[in-house]
Amino acid sequence: MGFICGFSIATGAAARLVSGYDSYGNICGQKNVKVDGIINSGLDLTQKKYVFFLDPCNVDLVHRRIKSIALCVAACPRKELKTLADVQKFAETNGSTLCSYDLQPSEYTTDPKASELCPKLPVPESAPIPFFHRCAPVNISCYAKFAEALITFVSDSSVLHRLISGVMTSKEIIMGLCLLSLVLSMILMVIIRYISRVLVWILTILVILGSLGGTGVLWWLYAQQKTSINETLTADELQIAEDNLQALLVYAISATVFTVILFLIMIVMRKRVALTIALFHVAGKVFIHLPLLVFQPFWTFLALILFWAYWIMVLLFLGTTGSPVSNEQGFVEFRVSGPLRYMWWYHVVGLIWISEFILACQQMTVAGAVVTYYFTREKRNLPFTPILASVNRLVCYHLGTVAKGSFIITLVKIPRMILMYIHTQLKGKENACARCMLKACICCLWCLEKCLTYLNQNAYTATAINSTNFCTSAKDAFVILVENALRVAAINTVGDFMLFLGKVLIVCSTGLAGIMLLNYQRDYTVWVLPLIIVCLFAFLVAHCFLSIYEMVVDVLFLCFAIDTKYNDGSPGREFYMDKVLMEFVENSRKSMKEAGRGGGADGRELKPMASGASSS
Repeated sequence: MGFICGFSIATGAAARLVSGYDSYGNICGQKNVKVDGIINSGLDLTQKKYVFFLDPCNVDLVHRRIKSIALCVAACPRKELKTLADVQKFAETNGSTLCSYDLQPSEYTTDPKASELCPKLPVPESAPIPFFHRCAPVNISCYAKFAEALITFVSDSSVLHRLISGVMTSKEIIMGLCLLSLVLSMILMVIIRYISRVLVWILTILVILGSLGGTGVLWWLYAQQKTSINETLTADELQIAEDNLQALLVYAISATVFTVILFLIMIVMRKRVALTIALFHVAGKVFIHLPLLVFQPFWTFLALILFWAYWIMVLLFLGTTGSPVSNEQGFVEFRVSGPLRYMWWYHVVGLIWISEFILACQQMTVAGAVVTYYFTREKRNLPFTPILASVNRLVCYHLGTVAKGSFIITLVKIPRMILMYIHTQLKGKENACARCMLKACICCLWCLEKCLTYLNQNAYTATAINSTNFCTSAKDAFVILVENALRVAAINTVGDFMLFLGKVLIVCSTGLAGIMLLNYQRDYTVWVLPLIIVCLFAFLVAHCFLSIYEMVVDVLFLCFAIDTKYNDGSPGREFYMDKVLMEFVENSRKSMKEAGRGGGADGRELKPMASGASSS
């Protein structure tokens, strides 16, 4: 990937990307070299630093570019130009010629070919894009057709316009609600630290109350909105009000169905929370002793953003690299010949692999810190910063382990993405059998990816404990997980479900606040898109924070399983576990004996993991 970046910069792509170039191969803002067979190439454009498109709204969806002649100009038109006379006046006033290089400003209104060589009228108001010297229309409605083509479910362009206007009108509310979701996630993480023992029951009660309250509010708002529609509204306002009424009805029905399903799941799982509560309690102590764990999502997100920015920059470089060649229209395109034209494929693989590598580094860092906490008997003897100590071990000893684990995920993810692309391209063309087989393959690869991701995470924990290589750690972790399959299932169902309830609580709270704010907003706008944006962002933020808690619980469980496998509490083989987990071990033995006499299934689930543990 370093070679790809260096090649794209060395071939001049960086200058073409940043400064921009016209349809004749000239880089704006500098002197250029003549290209054989291309007219208007090799011009001195030192004073013309901006790229201007004659028809900026003509977007080619297939090749994802603007289908228009590009010229280098001295300045972008800062106001709309409605006639060629306005274009001529702009050129004479600002010294910026917006028509073809062959046409003088005095000929804009007299030359019969001016309509072809000058920009499409009216010329929209535009401004230069920072750092990239392109004139872009200020009004984004210029790209409405492009958006309509991407959003295939919109059959009426007026619907799309109302959606966009709803987002633009409610942008302050959207930003405020996104900030609210971030604050709620931070508050929930702090609360988890101190009330972890009763967290399961508190979350359950809050979600029950929240789902009931949210469902009731939605039906109340629906009834209120239905009675408030009257004939005094204009046609547009009436249409928007009816759209909001229909959206509220959909929200209310969905919330009702969701609440019923949630109740049924809670009834089924209410008795399978003993070990989960114990692990949550210890996880709360971990966050008290390792407060920097809360900030892990920030560092991971920052690393991903920096890498993605670098990746996009190099991808843009690759899009402008190569040698100049003439296309069918007689304009210049830059194309890479030979094997090097496939570099962007490797660049895509690098995106997946390194993104997975960064996420795996977070998992290894968290695992190392939690393992240090678990296997330190005297917590006051913990290192000053276990997180930084874990990062140091990762960089010095375990980067290969993380690279191999992330590469395995990449090997599974790439075929799945290829199949998804094929399925998208063949949508509506393939027969039912082929469609079923494609979906089955995609589903199987997705399941395999999730299983490997979970195994990798436990392999990193085993590496943090024993300092073994990836394959050995994966084998050890797999053996431990198989030996405790029922408990793994309980943790991954009950524990993950409880954390899911936390995410639901944040999303519901943010969404409810959004509904209340949008309902009392005076402007008649469609709520659907703003509300979807806010809820998706709230879920993403909640997932980033609570995934750290989920990771800590999983690491603690593997440490607990290894502790009970090799120790039994006897002299010389004392447990490392917390008192809460010791209480659980004792209670599980009693439950095993009682269930053994009664033949209950719960007794089998709570069977101790080590046979030697029963002698302590």
